Amino acid sequence: MILEMGTKEDVWTDSQFADSILQAINACPVDRKRILVIIPDNTRTAPMKLLFSSFRKALKGRVTRLDFMIALGTHHSMTPEQIQQEVGITPEEALQDGNAIFNHSWDDPATLRLVGVLSASEMKTLSQGLLSQDVPVLLNKKIFEYDELFLLGPVFPHEVVGFSGGFKYLFPGVSGPEIIHAFHWLSALITNPKIIGHKNTPVREVLNHAAHFVPLPITAFCFVMKGEKPCGLFVGDPQEAWSKAADLSARVNIIYREKPAHTVLSIAPSMYTELWVGGKCMYKLEPVVEDGGKLIIYAPHLHDISITHGRYLMKIGYHTRDFLLTHWDQYKQYPSGVLAHSTQVKGIGLYREGKEVPRIEVVLATGIPEDICRKINLGYLDYRTLDPRSYMGRENEGILVVPRAGEMLYRLSNGKVPDVDRLNAGESSSFGIV
Repeated sequence: MILEMGTKEDVWTDSQFADSILQAINACPVDRKRILVIIPDNTRTAPMKLLFSSFRKALKGRVTRLDFMIALGTHHSMTPEQIQQEVGITPEEALQDGNAIFNHSWDDPATLRLVGVLSASEMKTLSQGLLSQDVPVLLNKKIFEYDELFLLGPVFPHEVVGFSGGFKYLFPGVSGPEIIHAFHWLSALITNPKIIGHKNTPVREVLNHAAHFVPLPITAFCFVMKGEKPCGLFVGDPQEAWSKAADLSARVNIIYREKPAHTVLSIAPSMYTELWVGGKCMYKLEPVVEDGGKLIIYAPHLHDISITHGRYLMKIGYHTRDFLLTHWDQYKQYPSGVLAHSTQVKGIGLYREGKEVPRIEVVLATGIPEDICRKINLGYLDYRTLDPRSYMGRENEGILVVPRAGEMLYRLSNGKVPDVDRLNAGESSSFGIV
């Protein structure tokens, strides 16, 4: 049974959302249970202060233990100061009230437990023949200290799984590296334009099957944001709640354009402090950049490629999928999840006659120096010479400016998506959108 609230696309006030959350929690049979709430980190738009206080208020006195774990995936740990800014209370203050807040540590074997293995034959079926390998499924072993898991987070169009949320708060949220790398690389093989904003994807099926190994009851609290305000809440079985939230997200988080733009200025919000997450400013806009066009990620505050994975990316650089596959013997030594990020930021393209031909040019107007941008195979523009106002109001010239990019997906209204496989197969003389 799914509890549905706010499905008409109207945004809620804070008090309306708080009332809805309290109503949903009160309907859950959790008395005298130990509950772990898995929550997003600070790279997602969500009213976490309100949510955090609502869960603590509604469950106080009902449960024997209530803790929170941040679904970091491979993101770096949040500091106590960042946690306080995100949820409105320090970890120390929470602990004094009987609630712990944990960072997940994806690459620390001591914190992980093997719960199952997706076999090579199962992966071949789920991936529609793209991957055939055993994939160990490891999860943060702390979850087994609880009687039930709550998955709490927003559902947005997403470059790896189609739409975020649901079991994605387990994988990669609180999982180990093997499954993270496997399904991220699967998404890269399929390519971002054919994954993002598509509800039913092979990657989502991998997550659904991996979740079968979790021997605990799981309740999902999936909500949808319209800008910076919530507009829908779906609570219950994770697959069903996520499915309904994804349907609403498809209505409110996708913007359709009649024509592609030759230049897109994608302005990153301050929550993206490294290119690892700031790449969303590319993923969400790639479908509406015309062949041969340019996408500029404007983020003067962004100075790092990736705190966690930067050492690899400095060696790999950013390349199209077809370039990496052509040079697989050179690149197969690197974590495949990092390779996936490399291709998704660079975008789709060809490798013909010894030359890499990206479909579009990706340019960084960030705090990352020019020599680093060139080294990692991305374009560079000095952000100090760029005035975003000079790009605005010029859509009739084929120039699109997107403030606070990274969460709203842009698509062409005719339904076409860039498709490098069509050109590789000799079916078209273009990448498929113009």
